[in-house]
Amino acid sequence: MQRQDTISRWSTFIVLCLGLSPLLAAQDQASPSVAPKSNSGGKGIDYLFNYLNMAGTQKASNFRPMTERERVHLYAKTMTNPLGFAKAAFSAGIDQWNDKPSEWEQGASGYGKRFANILGQYSIQRTVTFGLGSVLHEDNRYFNSGKKELWPRVSYALTSGILARHDDGSRHVSVSQLGGVAAGAFLSRFWQPPSQHSAGDGAVSFGITMGSNIGFSVAKEFLPDVGRALAKKRNKHQAPPN
Repeated sequence: MQRQDTISRWSTFIVLCLGLSPLLAAQDQASPSVAPKSNSGGKGIDYLFNYLNMAGTQKASNFRPMTERERVHLYAKTMTNPLGFAKAAFSAGIDQWNDKPSEWEQGASGYGKRFANILGQYSIQRTVTFGLGSVLHEDNRYFNSGKKELWPRVSYALTSGILARHDDGSRHVSVSQLGGVAAGAFLSRFWQPPSQHSAGDGAVSFGITMGSNIGFSVAKEFLPDVGRALAKKRNKHQAPPN
């Protein structure tokens, strides 16, 4: 069953990225400090970056600490991002298909419980991460490494899955992210049925989520490259013949 959680998370990520990655090139060509808001494509990219907790296509060298107002604004966007609800709906559908957990049965009622469960874990995780991040001045957004070689980029991405930046730009173990993931994994046991109620189940959920976060960081590092490549290929096909 825990393997199904991983499949659900990665399949959702792939669907979202493939649907929006061709638009990333336009965002990358624009100024990184300007958020696209004037069209649906720009909003889609904004939603995707927010859902993935990415600082747009900005590089680590562009880092500056967020103000408290910016933190609150980012948190509010995260909690109302339609991609978060779409991910919960998609994952709940997979759990419904696999009858997980079996105590919640099938039908609209069972799907509603699965949807609420996923959304509840996500909300707790993001809220605790926001609160701790504000107190500890940790910034968990993903900034592109700006490196050129493959393995330095991969190494940077892997460590980014468990590190956060402080106001001075230095990176340390992210207490806020670890705390948020742990809160979502363990507090959700209080409403889970007996088959998912133990501390061991919470520990497994915590491990899967952190492992997924590390894997997602690698995908985030290369996502802008994928977007540029797809856009370049599309533009080549659309270019008028000489």
